[in-house]
Amino acid sequence: MDNDEDFLTRANELGISIKITDDANKLKIIGNTIRGEVSTKGTMETRRRRIYGTTNGYQIIELLGSDTESRKAGSGGVIIFGNDYAKRMAETLIKREWKASQSLRYMGEIFKGILEEVASKTPTVGNKIDVLMRQPKFDKSAAQKHLDVTIDHDIKVLIKFRQDLTERLVQQNLEIEMASKIISKGDIGKVVDIDGNMLFVQLNNKTQAVDGNWKQLAGPGQNVLMFTDSDNVKTGDKVVIENEDLCLKKDKSSLSCDIILCSL
Repeated sequence: MDNDEDFLTRANELGISIKITDDANKLKIIGNTIRGEVSTKGTMETRRRRIYGTTNGYQIIELLGSDTESRKAGSGGVIIFGNDYAKRMAETLIKREWKASQSLRYMGEIFKGILEEVASKTPTVGNKIDVLMRQPKFDKSAAQKHLDVTIDHDIKVLIKFRQDLTERLVQQNLEIEMASKIISKGDIGKVVDIDGNMLFVQLNNKTQAVDGNWKQLAGPGQNVLMFTDSDNVKTGDKVVIENEDLCLKKDKSSLSCDIILCSL
């Protein structure tokens, strides 16, 4: 298969649903270091393989989630991430084109051409290519010290990102769960005290009141404040929601409140 169209046609023949995207950002400049990453998403965790490179040094990091599973260091060389077919093709082209005496910028153009050729022969490599360069003046020892600091900080950023993402997902799940409990019909409680247009309503044993952040303000049996324009309210009157309107059960007089009424 020479291109995405052939790949998709063959997948369709086999009854396999495939979506091809080529917009993932796999390269990033972090100070005097360039980071490359490939990742595989599982049902529970994402596995990442990262390479951090700078002048006279690199480190390859294997991550499961944000936990470091392995960490290997080196001083130089050509490192290729990808499937075996694409790697073999790239290695052949690199051996043919590689000239150690060439400038880094010229070699960047050569690598770009190699990737374009590989991409033209397999749909597993996209045709969108970035070439990033960094040339700090590090010897081998300074390079590894710089990489250690850079990588440790970068992994801390990943840990913080994953923690924030988890908190957002938990909040989203809470919002979905609580939204499904908002009462649109049924009994709410009864009026237990009246002060002008303010009513104190005691919630029944199946109702709670929450704020806009879904934090409970009052539970079953506790009182909440509501407002009315009716002058025909008495203690003991039932409060209900009918057709999504909060009102008195006896005469459908409208009530208002600054809380969200949910079932338990």
